[in-house]
Amino acid sequence: MTDAAALRSRTRALLAAHPPATTEPLDFLKARFDAGLAWVHYPTGLGGLDAPRSLQTVVDAELAAAGAPDNDPRRIGIGLGMAAPTVLTYGTEEQKRRFLRPLWVGEEVWCQLFSEPGAGSDLAALGTRAVRDGDDWVVDGQKVWTSSAHLARWAILIARTDPGLPKHRGISYFICDMTDPGVEVRPLRQITGEAEFNEVFLSGVRIPDAHRLGEVGEGWKVAQTTLMNERVSIGGMRIPREGGMIGPVARAWRERPELRTHDLHQRLLTLWVEAEVARLTGERLRQQLVAGQPGPEGSGMKLAFARLNQEISGLEVELLGQDGLLYSDWTMRRPELVDFTGRDAGYRYLRSKGNSIEGGTSEVLLNIVAERVLGLPAEPRNDKDVAWKDLAR
Repeated sequence: MTDAAALRSRTRALLAAHPPATTEPLDFLKARFDAGLAWVHYPTGLGGLDAPRSLQTVVDAELAAAGAPDNDPRRIGIGLGMAAPTVLTYGTEEQKRRFLRPLWVGEEVWCQLFSEPGAGSDLAALGTRAVRDGDDWVVDGQKVWTSSAHLARWAILIARTDPGLPKHRGISYFICDMTDPGVEVRPLRQITGEAEFNEVFLSGVRIPDAHRLGEVGEGWKVAQTTLMNERVSIGGMRIPREGGMIGPVARAWRERPELRTHDLHQRLLTLWVEAEVARLTGERLRQQLVAGQPGPEGSGMKLAFARLNQEISGLEVELLGQDGLLYSDWTMRRPELVDFTGRDAGYRYLRSKGNSIEGGTSEVLLNIVAERVLGLPAEPRNDKDVAWKDLAR
């Protein structure tokens, strides 16, 4: 059993063999992965040591103190938070060894091809088709709201493989090479002026059956692992006190007393407390993850994240008055990262509108919390046992 002392010793040995000051960052990250110090709770040989997840903080503290490079987790967040746990759970040994190392070190960026123009909130209604042709699947369809598609090498993809089955049962899950012929990525310009999202067109894209995750027709089951991890990664990010959206508002309140009013003060206090409750709840959720897979609690965290961001950014605009309307950088860009705190208040206000859509709409997440957390009766679903091809669209 690996304990904290053994991990400290192993980490210091890594640092001695590969000094961060003189080692190329990518080389250091590869050595860290091979030493089992990437994510210690993963299996030995796949970046981990089969150690308790809680011991990752021991490794991270040693590396941070030594000034070691990280893998830029925000840039590869979809790979780390969504693709990796799905590959680990459903992938073959060959798939795990092919994809996890370049994913973790940041050599290969991932995106998520799930939502479609006619299947966003009702994801299981998706219409992208995958037809078997020998050892390949030929995929045709359109995906939308795809973050990082313009940067990605790989995508996690769900497609309909049997339209004669009910919508949840005729789906399969694939790994798609974004550089293949037939994959076209187009920018979607947002209210912020940027295009961090994309629409993706798939025309006769050939995916080898060796890049299928899970059994044929069980894609919805596999996708649930992805979605639950996605909501935890969005709503349960580790942040310090007054991190995130509440930080700029609290600083403005302290530094500009001329902006203060009694009404705004009461609203700021309420939102500050709610932000702190959400932060501490996120910490507890991460501790629960040590014992197993993420559950529906992540949906509740993501709900709180979206609502708080929108209310806090609205308060900031009101607090700053005319200055709150400024947005000095409204330009068409294809950003690699979304930076909420390093921009104008106007940007934060506009960008936060997407928080209740991305990673599962708030309406869908309310249903998940109601049914799976509170145990309330499920909404009637008349299409549950109807073949997808017979559904009205």
